[in-house]
Amino acid sequence: MMSKKKLFLLFAMIFFGAMIYVTYDISIRTTFPGSKPQLKERLLHRGEQKKDTIYADSLSKVQFNDD
Repeated sequence: MMSKKKLFLLFAMIFFGAMIYVTYDISIRTTFPGSKPQLKERLLHRGEQKKDTIYADSLSKVQFNDD
């Protein structure tokens, strides 16, 4: 009875070790989806450089509600 228990624990440890290794390997090879720009945005702006937005007029976009 004791040998079956040891055999089960051995297989359980091997299984969990393999799962931990696979999880670690996948996490190293992939990136978080939120860290990359969306696919459409990347395809549309492939060759463009980012524009300087410091001089954008923000008041033209603000709507004032006079009640």
